Amino acid sequence: MTFGWQNKVARAASPIMAVCAAALVLFVTFTPAHADTRSNLALPEVMPEAIASLRAQPALGPETLPPVMGQQALTPELLANYVQRQQQLRSVDVTLSGPQPELTTDVLMGYISRGSLAGGNTALSAIDAFTAPAAAARPAPSVTPDLLASYVANGFQPTEKRVQVAEKERGCLAQAIYHEARGESAAGQLAVANVIVNRARSGKFPGSLCGVIYQNADKGRYRCQFTFACDGRDDTPGERAAWARSKELAREVYAEYAQGTEIGALPKSVLYYHTHAVSPSWSRTYNRVAVVDSHIFYAPN
Repeated sequence: MTFGWQNKVARAASPIMAVCAAALVLFVTFTPAHADTRSNLALPEVMPEAIASLRAQPALGPETLPPVMGQQALTPELLANYVQRQQQLRSVDVTLSGPQPELTTDVLMGYISRGSLAGGNTALSAIDAFTAPAAAARPAPSVTPDLLASYVANGFQPTEKRVQVAEKERGCLAQAIYHEARGESAAGQLAVANVIVNRARSGKFPGSLCGVIYQNADKGRYRCQFTFACDGRDDTPGERAAWARSKELAREVYAEYAQGTEIGALPKSVLYYHTHAVSPSWSRTYNRVAVVDSHIFYAPN
């Protein structure tokens, strides 16, 4: 009975305390927070209009539409434009605290290597790959500028020209096989072709098959190395089957000649031959190496 009145007071005060607690929560929730002037938080500055305009320009300049990504060819003009554009971008006061540092080669390559190529710009990728230092695991390039320059200066030919040369060489060889040995066996025809290849490789005669076959043909009748080339007769093949065999053999021999392999019918020292019907004076000073069908083959001493 002593605490009866206290219990009644507590029960009566409970609703009042609950209402006060709810009011306190609402007050804290909806009261505006005051900014802490001591905070180091800095909101991004608005991009200056000058740099926004520059960034909106395509990579090749404001008057040219940008090419399709991944199809941009690397040219000196592109590199020069890229450097110029970066210099323009860096000259804008982005931080409102002064111009950016000068764009040097190191800065440019650092910019490229930091991942600005994620969009797949093959031209800039080529710049980066060409100028970046070679990694330790990356093998040294086998084609150097000096080697390439030497190749261009000493025999470079575009594919179209190489095809034309090959066709001409095969044609000359087929003519020689046909006119010099069309009545011979396959071994006899191959031996004649082997002599022509040996001459072209010897350094003592012209360095091409056509040059060997038609050497001195312009000096008059019977002054050339192979009689048919300067005897004044029409060289057009008249025997279809024999001409087909000559062309096929010429194709096979030229392939071996172009690849640098040995023909195999005769030693590479054999440079001369004649038929049994003649006996030239030089035949008595050279070494007889082989007799195949109606031809006798010789090598110089």
